[in-house]
Amino acid sequence: MSQTKRGLSIGEAALESHQVYWLYVFVSVSSISFLIYGISYFVAPHMKAEFKRFGLEKYGLLTVVLEILGAIGLWVGLSIHPILLISSGGLAVLMFAGLIVRIAIKDSVWVSLPALFFMLLNSWIFLMSF
Repeated sequence: MSQTKRGLSIGEAALESHQVYWLYVFVSVSSISFLIYGISYFVAPHMKAEFKRFGLEKYGLLTVVLEILGAIGLWVGLSIHPILLISSGGLAVLMFAGLIVRIAIKDSVWVSLPALFFMLLNSWIFLMSF
């Protein structure tokens, strides 16, 4: 069986290349989404109103800052591995907390789907980066 320079078979190298591709795609989707969401908190009044509706008005700014830092960390983490783990893990935990809040206030499944989606997406990034 043919070997690459790193000692992987051609099939293993292709699989690894495929995983790296999806890692970059998912990091891009997550980071762009969190940057847009974070910026919209400062320009769209309804974003602050959502935190008030959740009963978490005093944590809105902290949450948004963590989301923006996480988004930036995902990009930086593509070059500095520990930052990718911290950022993706942190965003996954943040979205888990968001999902719990949405369940607690009895939001519909449809409204709760983004939190679930981004929790799963960042969990995948975290696990694939381990």
